[in-house]
Amino acid sequence: MLAQPLSAARHEAFRAINRRLGAANAASIQRAEALLAVLDGVDVDSGTAAEIGFAAALGKPIVGLRLDTRQAGDNEGAVVNLQVEHFILASQGQIVRSVQEAVGLLALLIDRRV
Repeated sequence: MLAQPLSAARHEAFRAINRRLGAANAASIQRAEALLAVLDGVDVDSGTAAEIGFAAALGKPIVGLRLDTRQAGDNEGAVVNLQVEHFILASQGQIVRSVQEAVGLLALLIDRRV
């Protein structure tokens, strides 16, 4: 595909791939018992933020993992974007600072659902 010259056909081929990838990702979130979202970076990745919103709308518990120590919240009361943080907390999840905490909390949240 990348070997194709720039053209409307090439753009449409990428759009078709993107639609399939997006649909597969949405289906995976729908099947999941919970969501682990990596929140590192100056701002939460827009795709991750969309996945968090989608999972929250489906009633899935969400655990946010932030290993990045930089301030990224809208103010000192927020770890990350306040809306992202709201959806995580509203799902009965939390934002944690280690992989071990994330795994333990995910197991706990999944056990509560069963």
